[in-house]
Amino acid sequence: MRKIVFALGLAVLGLTLVVLTAAGGSLFDVARSDAIVSAPEGNITLAAGSEAAFRYLSQQRTNICGLQPEAVLAYSDDMPLQGSCCAPIELHRYQEQVEGLLQYANIAQIPADPYDIPASLAKELLGYQVSIQLNAEQQVVYDEAVALSDEGGPCCCRCWRWYAFEGMDKYLITQQGWSAEQLGELWSLTDGCGGAGHTHA
Repeated sequence: MRKIVFALGLAVLGLTLVVLTAAGGSLFDVARSDAIVSAPEGNITLAAGSEAAFRYLSQQRTNICGLQPEAVLAYSDDMPLQGSCCAPIELHRYQEQVEGLLQYANIAQIPADPYDIPASLAKELLGYQVSIQLNAEQQVVYDEAVALSDEGGPCCCRCWRWYAFEGMDKYLITQQGWSAEQLGELWSLTDGCGGAGHTHA
């Protein structure tokens, strides 16, 4: 009986692989089916971290280098900020980032995909940057995180991402009690500059 069940399991797995191959997908797409990024092509949605999402986001330019908070605040809430701001997105590094961000899925202030961020979330984080004031002890945590980060801060330049993720960090320090080490690791995962990353393995 066990042999029959095992054989049936192998047959189902084999059929799944055949279907995915024919559709141009992968097991990574299945594993990430609960993490969705928006795609404006009809009603289609793409799994964050999938090759399909990578191909789509690699061509988007609503996230650009130097884009300032004032411009983002004027966007409609449902407009996505998509694409990299400096170097092209690198598939393996992108998948690593999305997988790493899964551990924070219960924190709404942390984006699930560093290259697809809703304007509504960006606005929320920019609001924290202005409204949350760190005390002296909390400021030390933030400054230590800056020293630990790959980019020397929340982003490689002082664009909307810098200020938005500074707001995210203020929230995490004051409301979640995060350490400098946690913030430094998170910045690596939310880095939207593109490329393989300074600490890429």
